[in-house]
Amino acid sequence: MAEKRLLVVDDRPELGEVVRRAAEGIGYDVQVTVHANEFMRVFKEFDPTVVVVDIVMPDIDGIELVEWLYERGTDAKVFVTTAYSLHYARMAEALGKAKGLDVSFIKKPFRIAELRDALS
Repeated sequence: MAEKRLLVVDDRPELGEVVRRAAEGIGYDVQVTVHANEFMRVFKEFDPTVVVVDIVMPDIDGIELVEWLYERGTDAKVFVTTAYSLHYARMAEALGKAKGLDVSFIKKPFRIAELRDALS
């Protein structure tokens, strides 16, 4: 398995594919999911080193996933992202940091160069 493993969850598949292309271009092995439950299942098998979590999703939101990641004791770098309210993304970022996770925020829409820089 590649040293750099990225797991993405975004309910808009086309955005997950943008992240995939950018990350594969810099050497990541990438898995993209569109539902939080799928993300949780793949997380356990894939053991990502980096995750990208959309905040606003229909089933389980990104804030809940940040809490779930904390409960799993992950040491993966976590990026929270949204095109909606920055308030939610900042809440997820603050929650993760308060729990000791390595969490950063990336605002959508993102440029490929910005995404690659963040992942590097």
